[in-house]
Amino acid sequence: MDLSLRRLRMLRELHRRGTVTAVAEALHYSPSGISQQLAQLERDVGVVLVERFGRRIRLTELGLLLAEHAEDILASVDRASMALEQAQGGVSARLTAGVWASVASGLVTPALGALAKAYPGLEVRTVELAPESTAEAVMDGSLDFSFVIDYMNYPLVWDPTLVREVIAVERLYAAVPAGSIPGTTVALLDLSEHPWILAGSRSHLGKAVLLACRQQGFDPQIMHTVEEQSTALAMVAGGLGVSLVSDLALDSVPEGVSIVALDQPVMRTVSIARRRAAGPRSALDLVIDAVRTAAAEKGIAADTEPPLEAGSVEDR
Repeated sequence: MDLSLRRLRMLRELHRRGTVTAVAEALHYSPSGISQQLAQLERDVGVVLVERFGRRIRLTELGLLLAEHAEDILASVDRASMALEQAQGGVSARLTAGVWASVASGLVTPALGALAKAYPGLEVRTVELAPESTAEAVMDGSLDFSFVIDYMNYPLVWDPTLVREVIAVERLYAAVPAGSIPGTTVALLDLSEHPWILAGSRSHLGKAVLLACRQQGFDPQIMHTVEEQSTALAMVAGGLGVSLVSDLALDSVPEGVSIVALDQPVMRTVSIARRRAAGPRSALDLVIDAVRTAAAEKGIAADTEPPLEAGSVEDR
């Protein structure tokens, strides 16, 4: 029997997520591609693993049995990879990370530049994803680690299979058209009459800002919904509204934008999430140290503290 790790991962994710569509989204395949790979897995093992139940499919008893063993097999592969890296001194490895725009430019770029000089055998590949998606990609094995965000007024639900390493603490600032707000600080309530440029309500940033505004007694008038802070800053520069941006976005503030501190700060924590089953990983430890150094150089390093339990975000 020839078991493909890739197909076992698909079977495991089908057991976790329940639909081929959800598995396809998580593993970045087409639904038809997932179905074809599962059919091939059935041919490989010589038994029926999935069955139709109305419009859905579900695992058979043998499918459930193999899915349970797949958890152990995939965890063992992770542990074997870790052991090989440690035996080589942790300086020869290939890792894949989930990032988003501001963390990629502000932290990952200087960290990987420093690592490339000190450890040329350490290769880190990055995949840009929405912050809401990165932790799940670590859980399903698509990524070795990812950056995640936790807002002070919007705590996340962490999965026990993941561990997080706190990297940095960022403050959010008001980004306003130059000269439109007098003084060095501003209250959120003072921005209530302005048009807003903000991330969508399903994003962590969008939810956190909406909650902060509602705590001040108003709902922001969102005129433009954007995904990236750099896009929001460009629109603020054009006089289209106000927004909130984080420390890491301040490296790319265009002319025509004033950055004003909030009188009641909104903070967020940037962390690295990794799988608990993987255990200590010397190569990943090097990456974490390099990113923490980059955060310290920008003045946003988190205080040293024990790793916190972490995981994927649930919709609320």
